[in-house]
Amino acid sequence: MAEPRPACPCGSGQTYDDCCRPLHRDPGSAPTAEALMRSRYSAFVKGLASYLLHTWHPATQPPSLQLDERVEWTGLEVLAAQAGGPGDRRGMVEFVAHFTRDGQPGSLHEISRFRRQGDTWLYVRGRARWRA
Repeated sequence: MAEPRPACPCGSGQTYDDCCRPLHRDPGSAPTAEALMRSRYSAFVKGLASYLLHTWHPATQPPSLQLDERVEWTGLEVLAAQAGGPGDRRGMVEFVAHFTRDGQPGSLHEISRFRRQGDTWLYVRGRARWRA
């Protein structure tokens, strides 16, 4: 009997192989701002700093990114999405990402802004509120 394939960390209900893994293998292929945001969350879960940098808008991209290994991302709730579809140039996604750090639970509530350059969605910036 085949082993079940793992669920995608982004909470889409799909398997990782069918959801975020293809985007992680091909940065710039997210069809919508929400798909990019979900793939970026999954990249945090999987420790894929290079994917996060590749999907960051050059105007706001940091020179490097060091992920905090003490943080374990435990769940994602997408609260709202505005625009960010295939015909849009800009989009916004509001979400809450849950985590534990050093065993203590917390959450990140963010409103993220995205911009499409050509066919590629990129993360621009977010307004975040951390709760520990």
